[in-house]
Amino acid sequence: MKTKILVIEDDSSISELICMNLEAAGYEATPLFDGLCAEAFLKEEGKNKAALALVDVMLPGKDGFALMEDLQRAEIPVIYLTAKDDVISKVHGLKSGAEDYIVKPFEVLELLVRIDKVLKRTGRGAQKLQIRNVVIDIREHSVIKDGQQVKLKPMEYELLVLLAKSKNIAFSREELLNRLWGTDYVGETRTVDVHIGQLRKKLDFHDVICTISKTGYRLEDLD
Repeated sequence: MKTKILVIEDDSSISELICMNLEAAGYEATPLFDGLCAEAFLKEEGKNKAALALVDVMLPGKDGFALMEDLQRAEIPVIYLTAKDDVISKVHGLKSGAEDYIVKPFEVLELLVRIDKVLKRTGRGAQKLQIRNVVIDIREHSVIKDGQQVKLKPMEYELLVLLAKSKNIAFSREELLNRLWGTDYVGETRTVDVHIGQLRKKLDFHDVICTISKTGYRLEDLD
């Protein structure tokens, strides 16, 4: 079952962009376009129907700050997405109970990373990820292919999880290196290529982990 995320955003173009990228990354996105509709939706759906809500602050009908009480009653964590970048608004949003506060415009990759962190922190993230015939069990820290466990080195596993949680999103070699090995790592980006090669070989992912010319890699899963 996919992790459901509410996208409460009145700008249809922004909502469509967010939902498209969430779906591409393996989430189920539910768009809502004003605060009163979101309030009614939460009452109808009940508790724990969504793992997370992305909420614009300046919503028609009922603004994002006022909507926080409804979301807390439904026990749904919140990330605010807003053009209001003043310190007072940020402090108010975080003090009201939001898990994070992201100012527009933002990079999609940054949004996905923050979503992953909040889901992990709140225990709402998927415990198992499946790519074709491969199942990644986050809780057990294991990878199963066709019912058989595949032994991966620690960094191979971390690389696989990162790519699997950001399906269909392209990463540069530098991004992967910085995210997994850290900004202080003194090695070359060739390290990433070697680990990608091992994942392709061990999991038969030659056509799943794709090379993006002059950029890096992307894990493709269009199911």
